[in-house]
Amino acid sequence: MNITLPPRKGSQPLEIDTSGLHHVVIIGANGSGKTRFANRLAADLGGQAFRLSAIKALYNKDSEDAADNSIDMLYRQAVSGSSLLRPDLKGEFERMIGLMVNEEMLSLIQYKYSGDKRKMHHTRLDRVMEQWQKVFPGNRVLVESGRMLFSRDISSDAYSPSKLSDGEKTVLYYLGAVTFAPKASTILVDSPEMFLHPSSIASLWNSIENSRPDCTFIYVTHDLQFASTRGQGNTIWVKNCNPVKGEWDYDFLTATDGINDEVYLAIIGARKPVLFIEGDGVHSIDARLYPLIFEDYTVKSLGGCDRVIESTRTFNSLRSFHNLNAYGIVDRDRRDEGEVSYLRKKQVYVPDVAEIENIFMLEPVIRTMARINHRNPDEAFAKVKRNIMRLFEADLRQQALQHTRHRVKKGVEHRIDGRFANIGQLENHISDLAHELNPRATYESLCREFRRYVQDGDYASVLRVYNRKTMLSESHVAHHCGLRRDDKDVYINTIINILSVNRPGADDIRTAIRSTFSLG
Repeated sequence: MNITLPPRKGSQPLEIDTSGLHHVVIIGANGSGKTRFANRLAADLGGQAFRLSAIKALYNKDSEDAADNSIDMLYRQAVSGSSLLRPDLKGEFERMIGLMVNEEMLSLIQYKYSGDKRKMHHTRLDRVMEQWQKVFPGNRVLVESGRMLFSRDISSDAYSPSKLSDGEKTVLYYLGAVTFAPKASTILVDSPEMFLHPSSIASLWNSIENSRPDCTFIYVTHDLQFASTRGQGNTIWVKNCNPVKGEWDYDFLTATDGINDEVYLAIIGARKPVLFIEGDGVHSIDARLYPLIFEDYTVKSLGGCDRVIESTRTFNSLRSFHNLNAYGIVDRDRRDEGEVSYLRKKQVYVPDVAEIENIFMLEPVIRTMARINHRNPDEAFAKVKRNIMRLFEADLRQQALQHTRHRVKKGVEHRIDGRFANIGQLENHISDLAHELNPRATYESLCREFRRYVQDGDYASVLRVYNRKTMLSESHVAHHCGLRRDDKDVYINTIINILSVNRPGADDIRTAIRSTFSLG
């Protein structure tokens, strides 16, 4: 059977062939219109659709479903024909339990008076109890006096479903609700990951799907981790919605070799160009600073520079699919102009300072911080510059050696990556490398270049080549800018606070930092 999806912006709606297909995932960022998309899909499916929502079931949230094919509808129908069902049950979770207990009672009555005592009917409650105890081994489900009760073990007291945790209620709701879905129906599940522990999501939904092999499950989520648990199948990426016209911008999202979760997240959640950066996304300076500088980008932290470079390349290779641009930012470290130029052609941008800490040492940033704290900007910068130049001069040879080591390493990697007819050719090639690369000449040239920076007072060039994590502390920049504590963390945190709340001076700092990149 084919399912025709809702109206599609600029083209014909897509179709899904559900023959042999057990599930479909509808994914999109918050606000993308995926819930409206699911509602329209349910309305178009009519009686074939069956809606499930844990948050609606547990918290009696009002439904906006265009087609109200759910437990509530079945309950209303059952109440009118049964004297055993309580008509005052309001929540969908309670009503689902009521339907199962009602069926259980009717089954017992039928068994008692049918005259055939050989076999008792296998009820929905029986099936749910079996699955429940697989999910929660040792837990028991009881039915006493027309009520469903639970206990942790044989010796513990029984308690009502209302005493279950939200996670337990959600599991019970899904296990029970799917048993009421009409045969060969399409089951639409809103936020299937909600209230569930990530470690149990995959096995739970696998079990639920296996219990209804006749149905097609459509999951509506913004959770990439959940989407990844569904393995092979159709994933529909809802990008945007025009509620006035009742049409959506959407497409199929397919797996691509080399693409990782971070790239998928960026694709799904982005409304703006994507900027991949280094750092852990929580504690790193990069993750705290760059979103405040590049406000017109969706900033994603990926860890190391290699992942930034590869993800930027992969994302841009899919531009025809998502119509977004991706950029990367990596520290300059000891890269020469050739490496920097190569990366910038790949839309990976490198600042004109050696590492992220040096960004806070930019001359306009220091002057702005001094002015904010009522210090003379000229005097503050002059003192910081003098300290930095003195540190660099003392460290000059070691810095030149580290830059030489980096260039030799890159040179070896480049030259060794070739084809050789035999081991002799490889040996000869390696023996010539030291002469060919000439590390001493590189070192001496760098020493001369670095001395010239000191002699000329070329502060900007020193920031470009000087890797020294203790520079912020040893320059006493916080003190010279008028902060109460001469501490690098206080200095960094103060700048980030200024940017985050757009205090006076924020625009000047933002402009200074952006100018160190060739990134608009």
